[in-house]
Parts: sequence; C-alpha cells; structure tokens
Amino acid sequence: MTESAGAGELVGYFGYGSLVNRATLATGVVAAFPARLRGWRRTWRPRPDMGPTPGVALPDGLTPSLLTAHRAEDASIDGLLVIDLAVNLPVIDAREFRYHRRDITLAELTFDAARTERDTGLRLDPGTRLHVYEARTEHPETIGPSPILRSYLDAVMQGFLNEFGEGGVHRFVAETDAFHMPIHEDRHRPIYPRAVTLSAAEAELFDLALGRRTPPVGN
Repeated sequence: MTESAGAGELVGYFGYGSLVNRATLATGVVAAFPARLRGWRRTWRPRPDMGPTPGVALPDGLTPSLLTAHRAEDASIDGLLVIDLAVNLPVIDAREFRYHRRDITLAELTFDAARTERDTGLRLDPGTRLHVYEARTEHPETIGPSPILRSYLDAVMQGFLNEFGEGGVHRFVAETDAFHMPIHEDRHRPIYPRAVTLSAAEAELFDLALGRRTPPVGN
C-alpha cells in the first residue's frame, strides 16, 4: 500500500465483468490495473431470484443472465484489480448484492508490479485484503429465458479492449463458459444502468469476437 495509508485503509477487488471498465467505477478509486487471477473461471448463469435490481426497470418477462466466476483448478481469467478505500467497500457490496464477496490472495494474482508502482505510486502490501465477487447459489434461479444484455456486454467488452487490447476481447469470449445464451439487443435503448457508447470500430470488433462463441454441447 502507499506509505501514507495506514493498515486496513485500502482494500482490493478483482473485477472480471463490468468492473473491468473504468467508466463504470463510481467510488473514486485509489488505483486500478490489469491483472490475471489464477484458479477461477468465468461463466454466464441465470440470476438468483432476489427481487428487482434497485433503480433498474426491466421489461416484463426479461431476467438477464449474470456474469460470475467460480473456483476452477488450472483456470485463469483476465480482469482489473481495483484498489479502493476500505470505507467504500459497502458501496461495491450494494452494487454486487447478488454476489458473495470472496477472499483471494496476492499469490493468486499476476500483474506487472514494477509498472504498477511506477504508474500509480502503489506498492501492494501482502496484508491488503483482496476480494472477488461470486454469484449467490443459495437462492433459486429465476425461471424463464436468461439472455445476455447487449448493453451490459458492450460495457464489459469495452473494458477488456481498453485494458488488454483486441486479444483480450477474444480471450474474454474464449475463457467464459455458457456463452451460447441468446443476446437481448438493447444497445440503442440500453437497460444496463452504466451503459457505454461504442465507436463503430468497437461494435465491429465485438460482433466479430461474439461470432466465435462456442455452441452448447450437442448442437
């Protein structure tokens, strides 16, 4: 941690979906840098039935999929390690209320520590608390189709493009399970509350990457 920060003042959380896009970060974070988390795998899944999302109005019958991660031996995923003030963590917990906050360790992360310190002035202390969010499984899944929101997907993929380049966009698709789910086209009337604007080149790249999605087994 920075020399001016006392023990317990900083906390880190590893974003692997919308949190990868810095435009969606709202707490005035201390630093954020690309990293890779070992022992975890991303997947889409129907959302746990926990009532409506505060401040989000969904069309009748629409229950979009969640992007989550789970422990998986020999797997790794790209993401953004966000370093924030510990007092802001409840704000992130509220945003991710359909998820459990899990502990991870510095040893599970790979990143350019020297570049991070040079660019941000931050040197992570091994005692800094680090977390990742995993979707809740104790609630029943919502019933019915669970498409992926295009407006959410655009925000996620733009984040991976900004942090990891075009290769990172393709890795995001390749390293995410259950990507055969249909996509709800809401780009021009976005439902996702932190929707982003794409350039024509970004939209073309994202469509190309999605064309390489793996179909479900048996199709």
